[in-house]
Amino acid sequence: MHRQNPNPEAHVYSRLAAPNATRLEKLLSSLVNAPCLTYSSGLAALHAAYVLLNPKRVSIGDGYHGTHGVLAIHQRLCGTQSLPLDCSASDLHAGDVIHLETPLNPTGELYNIKMYAEKAHSRGAVLLVDATFGPPGLQDPFVWGADIVMHSGTKYIGGHSDMLCGILATNRQEWLTELKKDREFLGAVMGNMEGWLGIRSIRTLDLRIKRQSINASMLVDWLSACKNTDSEDEEAKLVKAVVYRIQHASQQLGDMHWLKEQMPNGFGPVFAIWMKDESMARRLPSLLSLFHHATSLGGVEGLVEWRSMSDTTVDPRVVRVSVGVEDWEDLKEDFIRGFQGLINQGYDAPRVF
Repeated sequence: MHRQNPNPEAHVYSRLAAPNATRLEKLLSSLVNAPCLTYSSGLAALHAAYVLLNPKRVSIGDGYHGTHGVLAIHQRLCGTQSLPLDCSASDLHAGDVIHLETPLNPTGELYNIKMYAEKAHSRGAVLLVDATFGPPGLQDPFVWGADIVMHSGTKYIGGHSDMLCGILATNRQEWLTELKKDREFLGAVMGNMEGWLGIRSIRTLDLRIKRQSINASMLVDWLSACKNTDSEDEEAKLVKAVVYRIQHASQQLGDMHWLKEQMPNGFGPVFAIWMKDESMARRLPSLLSLFHHATSLGGVEGLVEWRSMSDTTVDPRVVRVSVGVEDWEDLKEDFIRGFQGLINQGYDAPRVF
């Protein structure tokens, strides 16, 4: 016979609750402006959300390939139907989910949360926002109508490339209660060490994320200025020779009327560079010194990835950039050295990793 714990705050069994994770949840709840639960990873949190909501249809666009992997499991087990993110509101029904990732992986592109909330709620559907690239301090999806918010705390909330963490937050108490019950049997709880690391991390979250966003905007502004100038200075010629285009929320000039309200403290630390060809995109990470070549992101150090290495659906010319807390001009110089290295190697240089 299953006996209910008379005191849910008591730490009697680590799969139910543990001191470090409980403390982290209390602290995070004040930052995300809603009660929250932690999980062993971001994808574990997303799986828990889909188990809770059990939607018949999910409207979803591009984004993190792991998200589509979780959805594929639910399609196999439950017959969940996938709809495009820009589907008509009439395609949605009560209990369906709009899954909105904003800012978007790997481009840093931003979507209007309020618009998608209105679309979902007009049909009785639920808006789930993956706000991993817009952590607390940059973006509050609940202000704009999100029903449930997910973070991969592994990334910017963790911020030191040394922990795994998933977070779900909602202001619906009945959902929170059910999520807590489900977690007990899904078993996807954080370890005590990860809970302690998470507590350490959020002490510097505001400092880190705002500095990283400023650095990203400065780098994007510099790259864009070099691409668009008529000047023949050496930096501009170098950037034009290797870079095809840049994408970041700060470049969505036609969306600034809502974008500045949704992210008033910075446009996020992630942007994407389209190189002139696949070979350049593949070789650039190995020619950088301050940026580390890694598929994860969110740490205080700058990280880059030739994105096709881990997500074959992405244009092979794309290099994803996660900006760290270094001096932005040092990062700029690192890019200059890397771009020059591409030119020195020539267009047909062999693969170096």
